[in-house]
Amino acid sequence: MSRLITPRNKIFKQRLYFMLETLIVFLIIFLILLYPTYFLFLMDESTKTIIPIAYQIVRALVIIIAIVLALVFSNFLLQSQKRKIILEEDINPSIKFLNLFAIKRSNFKYQILYGFLILFLIFIPLDFFGYLFIPEILEYQAYSLGVYTETSINSYLLESYFIFLISVVTIQSFVAIYEEALNRGFLANRGSEYFNKMSAVIMSAFFFGLAHFSYILYPSSFAVSIVFPLIWFFQTFFVGIVLAMILIRKRWIIPGIIAHALNNIITAHAIWNYLQGNDFIIIAFSLYLPLLIVGIILLIWQFQRVKEGLSIGIKDFSKYFKNDPKIRETTSDKIIRILLDFLFGLIIYGVGIILI
Repeated sequence: MSRLITPRNKIFKQRLYFMLETLIVFLIIFLILLYPTYFLFLMDESTKTIIPIAYQIVRALVIIIAIVLALVFSNFLLQSQKRKIILEEDINPSIKFLNLFAIKRSNFKYQILYGFLILFLIFIPLDFFGYLFIPEILEYQAYSLGVYTETSINSYLLESYFIFLISVVTIQSFVAIYEEALNRGFLANRGSEYFNKMSAVIMSAFFFGLAHFSYILYPSSFAVSIVFPLIWFFQTFFVGIVLAMILIRKRWIIPGIIAHALNNIITAHAIWNYLQGNDFIIIAFSLYLPLLIVGIILLIWQFQRVKEGLSIGIKDFSKYFKNDPKIRETTSDKIIRILLDFLFGLIIYGVGIILI
């Protein structure tokens, strides 16, 4: 007779097997990126524009390929063990991941619309009010990105506008692709097949927030207050929750990529203007005020859709703090589940910061 798996054991095993699968992804990314990363150390004054662009393009392709390979490998390696603890039907997870990037004629305009709604109603207000009340964040972001460091991968922020524009559009587009692929396409989406969907959302958002908080570890950030990386953590943790919930509900990754890429490009413009010596008031009125007006127009136009999405989101989020009926949780099991979500998110972050 097989031993009965208790809810607490299942909670732990679900996260353990997911962490093993994540480790496989990180290892493949690390091994494939070893050679391209070598070229970053060869970067000099003559190659500091082209190498960062080429590296981010390669990095995005490697991360997507690594996730696909890891899902194929782990599905074969851990199939018999996972069948006992995984919540969703586990059929060809690599195809499920690639399907997130699919754009059909029937949903093309809606994916674009969702991307702009996320950008103008989430990203833009968060950045604007953050800069408005704590303008020093712009200086912190410039320092944390290492723009003053010789042969920095972000040195394009100090270049002329023409070089900056080409670099920022290319680099930040591919940064958004690989960050969304890893954080939402893999951690949130795949995690939701192992366990409670909101657990996957929280774990991936915590990882995403910690990844931005980790800029405090850069030598260029040592001179600044810990308040700034904490603000960046909470901003990205919140954004990560929103993006993950939308991806899991709609099974679309393109809206997140659109919003993420455009916001990074806009933020880079704010930093570039700041580094040119422009006052934040000038940046606010020339860059953010028109975007906030567009956001208000979008909100009025799509108010019913936004209201419905917000209602569903709040309802789904509240379920996270209730006992999970799928595994017959008790209140103590729920508390352990929540603690383990953050613990495993922290462990995955620790492994990730070493390998990728």
